[in-house]
Amino acid sequence: MAESVTDLDRPHRPEATPADGPPEPGPRTRGPWLVAAAVTAVLLALSTRYGYHRDELYFLLCGRHLDWGYVDQGPLVPALARLADTVAPGNLLVLRTPSALIAGGCALLVAAIARQFGAGRGAQTFAALLAGSSGLVLASGHLLSTTTVDMMVWLAAALCAVRVLRTGDTRWALLLGLVLGVGLLNKLLPALLAAGLLAGIVIAGPRRLLRDRWVLAGAGLALLLAAPNLVWQAAHGFPQLSVAASIADGDSSYSGRLDAFILQFVIVSPYAVPIWIAGLVALLRRPGWRAYRALAWAWLVVVGVVLAAGGKGYYDAPLLLVLTAAGAIVTLAWVNRRATTARRVLLALAVLPFLAPNAVLLLPTLPADRLPGFVVDVNYDAGETIGWPAFADSLATVHRALPVEQRRRAVILTSNYGEAGAVARYGPERGLPAAYSGHNSMVDFGRPPDDADVVIAVGWERPDQLREWFTDVTLAGRVDQRVDVDNEENGGPIWLCTGLREPWSAIWRTEVRHAG
Repeated sequence: MAESVTDLDRPHRPEATPADGPPEPGPRTRGPWLVAAAVTAVLLALSTRYGYHRDELYFLLCGRHLDWGYVDQGPLVPALARLADTVAPGNLLVLRTPSALIAGGCALLVAAIARQFGAGRGAQTFAALLAGSSGLVLASGHLLSTTTVDMMVWLAAALCAVRVLRTGDTRWALLLGLVLGVGLLNKLLPALLAAGLLAGIVIAGPRRLLRDRWVLAGAGLALLLAAPNLVWQAAHGFPQLSVAASIADGDSSYSGRLDAFILQFVIVSPYAVPIWIAGLVALLRRPGWRAYRALAWAWLVVVGVVLAAGGKGYYDAPLLLVLTAAGAIVTLAWVNRRATTARRVLLALAVLPFLAPNAVLLLPTLPADRLPGFVVDVNYDAGETIGWPAFADSLATVHRALPVEQRRRAVILTSNYGEAGAVARYGPERGLPAAYSGHNSMVDFGRPPDDADVVIAVGWERPDQLREWFTDVTLAGRVDQRVDVDNEENGGPIWLCTGLREPWSAIWRTEVRHAG
């Protein structure tokens, strides 16, 4: 017999009093697993529709130069890229499979958090659906990126924190420390989550956790696991601070205070905004959820830091999914309270207008050669997954036009790591020479030999800076990606540079290097 939403939600006690403590976890259910499987299947099916993202090309290069740290990240994602490229070289499906699995796993984690809050079967499945269809999960689950891993780390850490707060069993803090430590090998952002949770406990309690031996042991474990990356950063002058400063200046996608503020209302989905706001209010005010109040304050603190510092608007987004998990319970309780049929229909119909736009804007569902401009305007990353083979073709056209003697001495200089990664991926089959770049960790992967005095430079709109390094800079061609897409490369100039003013060894780290 089919179970109604009311029947499914009946076992939990959402109105528990403070004396009773928080509600017991809801019953286990298969619904979130079906949602997770669907999310992963869709992402795998669409994974090869366009092409590599510029960051993925960079991760592949970083994976060829494995280290405990990089200018802009930790070693975890480059290691994943290296593993995927070793198992199946040049296979985009294999490269993106971890992200698709993580995306499905994140839907499960959000449902598991809702279950800890006391959600019944229907609310758990609803929470998984909201997470699985969210902009954060779909966009990051489509690409191999540090954001993908970071999202899973924050949600897994939040689940551990919920377990500590609900049960009072602080041994869960060891697992929390393990998750944060692994996450710090990916990015330093889990430290922001830790700071938010700490602030939430200071504000809302229970403050006894601040001196608990298991909590302190968990913190020590996190630092121990993160130590190799932290030592690397310290030894290199904490270059991530320079990257963070560049992001705060707005020199990166999705950064800046205004963009970060707006993103709070669209990154899950506009449909979910009243749901996560309801979850925030409930966590702050519902008597039975008093134990979880620190989580609500953690988000308020973290989003405040992100907005004040001008960070990227998705940094705090995993905590929005935690609020959404709470809001799913509140929303279904409202639906079931009165006029259930009308409210259920309203709930079902309201979600439909937001699922289709997410699929069109965030996933490669439309043909790349007919991609509307508004898609790239909304989703910058979509444009960065189109046209890299044609980009390499444009460089090969310039290279083939050089006299034989110049071709032997030629190298390629790119302004960003994605362009260098594209040459590394597609250049050998086109006879292109090696590409070098001063962007982020690319500067540490090697510089051109001092006798390389013929340079094909790409990524500079104007030749002014190139003329500081070369006596002769001429326009040799333009990038033609053979599709009408507005990204950083399409239509850009390709410069032929000769007459190196100083040896590469003199200018490489001081003049060519740049972060962002």
